This record gives sequence, structure tokens and C-alpha cells, in this order.
Amino acid sequence: LAPSTKVVCRSDRMSQFLIISVPAEGNPDNAYSRLVSYISKYSGLLASDQHAMTRFSIPVLKVHVWAFLRLCKVGTLDVLVGLSEELAKLDSFTESVTRKLVQYMGEVLEEQRHKLEDNLNVGGVPPHVYVAKFQWDCAKYPTKQTLRALHDILSESQELKKTSAPSHQPTTASRALYSLLKENRRNCFYPHSQTFRCRGSLLTRNLADIVKKQQFILGSEYLTTLVVVVPKPLYGEWKASYETLSDMVVPRSSELIYEDQENGLWTVTLFQKMVNDFTVRAREKKFLPRDFVYDEKKIEESRNAVTKLESDKKRQFPALFRWLKINFGEAFSIMMHVKALRVFVESVLRYGLPVDFESVLLQPNKRNIKKLRDVLQQAYEHLDNLCVSSIKDEEISGPGFTHGEYYPYVSINLETNMIDAH
Repeated sequence: LAPSTKVVCRSDRMSQFLIISVPAEGNPDNAYSRLVSYISKYSGLLASDQHAMTRFSIPVLKVHVWAFLRLCKVGTLDVLVGLSEELAKLDSFTESVTRKLVQYMGEVLEEQRHKLEDNLNVGGVPPHVYVAKFQWDCAKYPTKQTLRALHDILSESQELKKTSAPSHQPTTASRALYSLLKENRRNCFYPHSQTFRCRGSLLTRNLADIVKKQQFILGSEYLTTLVVVVPKPLYGEWKASYETLSDMVVPRSSELIYEDQENGLWTVTLFQKMVNDFTVRAREKKFLPRDFVYDEKKIEESRNAVTKLESDKKRQFPALFRWLKINFGEAFSIMMHVKALRVFVESVLRYGLPVDFESVLLQPNKRNIKKLRDVLQQAYEHLDNLCVSSIKDEEISGPGFTHGEYYPYVSINLETNMIDAH
């Protein structure tokens, strides 16, 4: 694990971004300067960070769209509209996979979950830094490919590798085994961890780490000791009635041996032949006898089993966590390339050919997102008329124009905080 002396809440400071594109009108620098001017008129629209507004470079695809359309002999925008719809679905899918990887990393870390954020990196840097400095990976996604081919490459890349070198990427079976080991450990008696020992309800948890030998009648031919879960509000009723719940209960034999937030664990001694009768009557009063027999041999076997489980789990952890870290970075990178491709395709749909737009990454101030949207709406509302005049009515109604809220400029949401707060 990466060293962590304190928890740095980067996810709170840098999480929500917008990727927008506006017409460049032949001069991208002027288009960017105008956008800066619109936003700078109002204070507090963007987060107070050096990367709150930066150009979002998508240079590698700009020279290939016209050739792509001619190759496909496209007379309308139908092909791009369909591709836009597929990219929106792929965007949602890649984000879902990325979040699942983060969720599993948190589960694997268990009590060290506070180190999760420090281990989320993309290309060696935190996600928000990767986003701010995003560059298209020409080696993985060659720019000579068509837009459809790039979509297919990204889609196929999202299928995470199932087999590879064991020291670097555990198989699916290995990940399943780790989960099974962790679950089995929860269900066993674990003698050395105070944190683990205190987990679980008294109604279901293993009692071997709670009870002591001297609290039980052992080796008697006639007597036995039961352990009963009693809700705290019913303590008084239990003490007043347990001796009369059935015949042959030993007077003053009940003792409170453990409590959690809701219940207490009480012992009671009685004749063995009355156990069934006592159990039935106790349950009628909402006292819940546990099916537990003190057996030192079984407790020792449980200790040995959990020691082995813990050893197996520790052996699995390094390779599994390394696999998760690597694949988080890959999944996040794929997600960003999908978003970049979406911006490109939807910009062509909005602004037409030849390609001439400027894309920008914005990090809004969370308290002023609506105000930022209002400013952008006012600045670019004239684009609605331009778009409508250049595209036929039947083309406007296509799926490429129905993704969420509509703005006169292209806008794609980006969330870099992948950690579930709950």
C-alpha cells in the first residue's frame, strides 16, 4: 500500500467536472478567451483550483471525420447519431465498472479503508490531475482508425483480463477465493482481534470468544447451562421470571455475562430434560436461547481454522490489491477516452463539418453550478438557431440529442470521486 500519514480528502475538493465544447469559428484561441471572459465576469462560478478551467485537448481525431463520412457514403448524420447513442451507453458502462473496482478495493482494505483514496491513481497521478492533464493515448487508440473502430477498441478494452501472471493479475477464481476466505473468517471464532471479536449481533455471532469455562456446568449427568439473549428493556422481567419458566430451574443461577448495544447474554442452569420446555416458554416472552454447547475441543478447532483462513487471506491480498489498482487506472483511463470521443462526436453533430470547435474542462463551484449554467446559457443561446438551421427536423429528433438535459453547447458530466460515502 502507498504510505499514508493522514487522510487527504481530495474527493471532497475535486470531484465534479464538466467537459464542454463551443464553436471555434476558425480561431480556437479566441473561442477559449471568450469563454474565459464570460465566466470571469462573475466570482465564485468555478472551484478555487489551478485546474478549475483548462483546455481539453482532442486534437488527434480532427483530421479524420470527413474521410470517415465519405468512406461510409453518409448523406445525413444518421451514422454519427447512432454512434453518439452507443457512446453514451459505453460511457455509463465504463463508469459503472470503475466504481465497482473502487468498491471492491474498499472491501478488501477492511479496517484500512481510510487508505483507499491514496491508492486510486491513473498513470501514477490522482484522478483529478489525470483529468486536468488528459492526453489521448495514441498507442492504445490509434488516430488513423475510424470513429467506429475507436468505439469498438474502447468497448473491447473494458472487458478486464481474466487470466495473466499470478503475481500481477489474479484470476477471477482468485478474487472469488479471497471473498470466500474473508466471509468464512467472519463466521469463525477469531481469538486475537478485538475489533473482529466485537462484530455481529448476539443473535447470530459465534459465542466462543465471549463465554468462559467457569460460567458453565460441565460433565454433569443431569444439569446443563443455557445461554439466553435478552433484550435490554426486558432485563427486569427476565430476572423476575426465569426461575418459573419451567420446572427444575436452578434458583439464582442466571448471570449476565456480556452486553452489546441492544441485548444482553445471560446464563441459566437447569435440568437437561427441561431444556425444550424452557426454550419454548422463553421464546414466548421474547427471550431467545442460543443453541450453544461449551466444547473446548471445538473452540480450539475453530481457532486453528481461522488462523489458516487468515494466513490464506493475507497471502491472497498483495496480488489481488495490485490487480485492482492496475485495473482501476486502466478503467478510469478508458472512461476518459470514451468521454473525449463523446465530446468529439456530439460536437460534430451540433456544429457540423468541417470540424471546428474548442473543448474546455470546467470544475464548477458546487454551490454555484446553476449560476454557471445560466451564464453559459446566456453566452451561447444563439447556437440553438445555428444548429436548427443546419440540421433537418427529422435529424434533430435522433437519439444523439436526448441524453439528459439539453444545452445549446455540448456538455458531458465527469465525476472523479468514485468512493461511495456510505
